Amino acid sequence: MPLLNLGILAHVDAGKTSLTERLLHTAGVIDEIGSVDAGSTTTDTLALERQRGITIKSAVVSFPLDGVTVNLIDTPGHPDFIAEVERVLGVLDGAVLVVSAVEGVQAQTRVLMRTLRRLRIPTLVFVNKIDRSGARDTAVLRQMAERLAVPLVPMGTAAGLGTPAARFRPGLGPAALEVLAYQDDDLLAACLDGEVPKARLRRVLAARTRDACVHPVYFGSAITGAGVSELTGGIRRLLPTAAGDPDGPLSGTVFKVERGPAGEKVAYARLFSGTLRVRDRVPFGDGGKDTGTGGNAHRDTGTDREARVTALAVFDHGTDVRADRAGAGRIVKVWGLGGIRIGDALGTPGRSYEHHFAPPTLETVVVPGPGTDRRSLHLALTQLAEQDPLIGVRHDEQRGETSVSLYGEVQKEVVQATLADEYGLDVTFRETTTLCVERPVGTGHAVEFNKKDSNPFLATVGLRVDPAPPGTGVAFRLEVELGSMPYAFFKAVEDTVRETLGQGLHGWQVTDCAVAMTHSGYSPRQSHAHQGFDKSMSSTGYDFRGLTPLVLAEALRRAGTKVYEPMHRFRLEAPADTLGALLPVLARLGAVPETAGTHGTACVLEGTVPAARVHALEQRLPGLTRGEGELETAFDHYAPVTRGTVPERPRTDHNPLNRKEYLLNVTRRVGE
Repeated sequence: MPLLNLGILAHVDAGKTSLTERLLHTAGVIDEIGSVDAGSTTTDTLALERQRGITIKSAVVSFPLDGVTVNLIDTPGHPDFIAEVERVLGVLDGAVLVVSAVEGVQAQTRVLMRTLRRLRIPTLVFVNKIDRSGARDTAVLRQMAERLAVPLVPMGTAAGLGTPAARFRPGLGPAALEVLAYQDDDLLAACLDGEVPKARLRRVLAARTRDACVHPVYFGSAITGAGVSELTGGIRRLLPTAAGDPDGPLSGTVFKVERGPAGEKVAYARLFSGTLRVRDRVPFGDGGKDTGTGGNAHRDTGTDREARVTALAVFDHGTDVRADRAGAGRIVKVWGLGGIRIGDALGTPGRSYEHHFAPPTLETVVVPGPGTDRRSLHLALTQLAEQDPLIGVRHDEQRGETSVSLYGEVQKEVVQATLADEYGLDVTFRETTTLCVERPVGTGHAVEFNKKDSNPFLATVGLRVDPAPPGTGVAFRLEVELGSMPYAFFKAVEDTVRETLGQGLHGWQVTDCAVAMTHSGYSPRQSHAHQGFDKSMSSTGYDFRGLTPLVLAEALRRAGTKVYEPMHRFRLEAPADTLGALLPVLARLGAVPETAGTHGTACVLEGTVPAARVHALEQRLPGLTRGEGELETAFDHYAPVTRGTVPERPRTDHNPLNRKEYLLNVTRRVGE
């Protein structure tokens, strides 16, 4: 049976979980539609989700649709849980983006649509809540066209807006023909020749939707069921089914990891090729990454781990069922892969795991409550980060503190409740601070030679740091022959470089740089007659892991780094007569309005504001605008810190910037 892996995405409170319930009920998978308010929905299974009425973790549920098995993935709408959405995107064949007919386009809507377009994921739009007071149809359609800036094809109109009797009237009108003709030259030529048959129009619509060139728009209500049957028809006719050869080499991607009742790891994976069977020994890893370019390029497949599959489950008719095998296109639950991580490739690396959204820009220190064991807390936080790779856990042994990186205050509350409910740990948090980054401002080079000067390590390492374009992350390459020493030593250098860049000259993560290994050398394996390996005369990975931070720190010092703070793009709509009070406050908060316009009697400002000041702006806005101001913000970019002193972050490593202290800690002897 054909498969379709479908994601439901939306801004918070747009009604996507309610839509999921309605789709399952329409398909006959559930007898009664669950309520978000009552905590009885199918996909919100966590106690915390039911208590709060929000989706926190993505969930998979399956239903049949006209001969197609649809794996429906419900994702969180709150921006604090964007990491859950990110992991799902790489496994989708298509998506439904839900927009509220009352609230219209929100900041999260724009972030999601931009990402769906960039990844070319075929997407339908469902304008929900047409039965609610204040619902709009043409106004929301116009707003989507303006603020999403994508080709939209209205699949009909809404009638009885704002009443329980609101319904969807299907039909392709002149607007649909105009949008499709612009996307298809043959259709445009046919329009000039005369009337276009509806069958041809529908064929072009399906083709351009599957190409992610246009986005059909449906109106309806998940609560009353209006428009849902038309939406399901669109899902079946317009979205592509899963592709993949079940007889090909095994290739899949892990997008979710959870722990079972006994603490065992359970991996959720999308299979793109091949067939996975119980008792198979499966290689898995990070999917491969380039560690060099040109003649010295080397690709680390990352599949140096392997384990036996002990159990499998696939999704069918609303639940997961055990299976002996699963083929390409399936979403599976896998037991037995103890070392598995989110983003790992199963079998042959296929699609690489990428970050599509901004990383967390906030950090807070977790404070254990009375009687809370610090080791247990650290273990629990590590397990939470294991399930959410965009949450970083940072342990400071010297101060005995553990901090976590977050997207927002709601996520902090969820972490606190999860630690209490699942681990029995009572914690509080210190004030949230902003996470900055460092970027090199120039080129720096350093080298230390084996058995020369004050180098206590049996290794030669030379590194050059160059700045790279914003958004490129960290690249590592070799400018020495790969065969000049054992590959394990090169791997030790690269891994240590990436780890060391977690703390730059000011303590922040260093990004957007290229690190080249310019010198290498080692002491070959030595042994005495009738004796074994002499560690004191032979290089080991320890030597390269110990020396690399010293060399890299010196290269960074010579290159110099600049601290950048996260900036949000904001859109602020407020009564025009409040601008006199608003503008001085925006200036004091470091906000820079870049464009201004009018929307009826309101003024619309768009610009940038430091992420650290967003919360203060949100608190001040109601008082400044008589409660009528509306603010949308989303991460946009990093900008150099220009106000006040350069922020410093306490180090948690052995501080390779201080050679004497570093050698004392690492080698237990002071370098000369």
